[in-house]
Amino acid sequence: MNIGIVCYPTYGGSGVIATELGMALARRGWKVHFITYALPSRLDRFQQNVNFHEVEIPSYPLMEHQLYTLALASKIIDTTRFEQLDVLHVHYAIPHAISGYLAKQVLHTEGISLRVITTLHGTDITLVGLDPGFHPLVKFSIEASDAVTCVSNYLRDRTTQLFTDRSPIEVIPNFVDTTVYDRTAYPSASIRKQLVGDAALVLMHISNFRPVKRVTDTIRILAAVREHGIDAYLVLVGDGPDRAEAEHLCRTLNLCDAVRFVGKVVATAELLSAADIFLLPSQNESFGLAALEAMSCGVPVVASNVGGIPEVVTHGHNGYLAEPGDIKRMARYCIELATNPKKWQRFSSAARAAAVERFSVEHVVPQYEQLYRRLLHA
Repeated sequence: MNIGIVCYPTYGGSGVIATELGMALARRGWKVHFITYALPSRLDRFQQNVNFHEVEIPSYPLMEHQLYTLALASKIIDTTRFEQLDVLHVHYAIPHAISGYLAKQVLHTEGISLRVITTLHGTDITLVGLDPGFHPLVKFSIEASDAVTCVSNYLRDRTTQLFTDRSPIEVIPNFVDTTVYDRTAYPSASIRKQLVGDAALVLMHISNFRPVKRVTDTIRILAAVREHGIDAYLVLVGDGPDRAEAEHLCRTLNLCDAVRFVGKVVATAELLSAADIFLLPSQNESFGLAALEAMSCGVPVVASNVGGIPEVVTHGHNGYLAEPGDIKRMARYCIELATNPKKWQRFSSAARAAAVERFSVEHVVPQYEQLYRRLLHA
């Protein structure tokens, strides 16, 4: 089977999961073709059966803005013609699903059949898609796709509520490579010492530092934990528009020595393996991939009780959930885990078990393969 994958290549959940899916499919013997404007961030080494097709965006004096949607459609057409793609799997509705639809229609006039699957990841529905200018296009792209999947039941329900009642919309969750995200695979003590010295407790957060992630809440949680007399440190991984505000808050609360800004990191498994608790205080999350990767490394999660997070983190079993902005409660949960080693160990083991048993590559990727086969034989 020849599979085309369209995604954003940048640091973010939809691009990460699309890249990991493509690499997993390639390892299972399928030929995978990534079609995007830059090399996906996690596609950092040669792998058999993986090909990259760069979308070149033309620039004409007459046209003030870039033509990525049309350039992408043209590249999909070209790749399908010469690589004989069987299915095109687009991740994120705008503009990928629209480009996929345009390419499919052009190829149809040439007698070439291309099945288009759209996977919705979150903000394409809950944020970008709600813009009045984009809403009709998102709705159309969903309804025109041969198949649609969502990464959580929450996102499927929101899609149905806000855009369409098309049936079926399948839920195929995000997944994690549990052989890579495995605490036992890394010298976590050494990495931990490099990050925070001899700190008693290491809190960690990974995101794109956008307002919805509430990054500054992690700093306030740290402050509350330290007020309890615990030698806690916070490691912040990532970058984005709220980084300056986070740095300013550190200075205001006199926490600069207790917070480490690591910046963007492609391979986060080593860092997560050095953490004690992962913080995800987001205003909304359609799934929470970073939390799942932490759980795979045996790191209990303290997160907001919103969106798809409760489908990943089980309160009182492998982590704790609280309302967004409830810093005192999140801090109290961190203190509880920090001062009760037996409970932390129980939560850590349960987090790892959930990742392996419910969200591993071996469990999730075959669901996409079944969907591809079903479409090709429909």
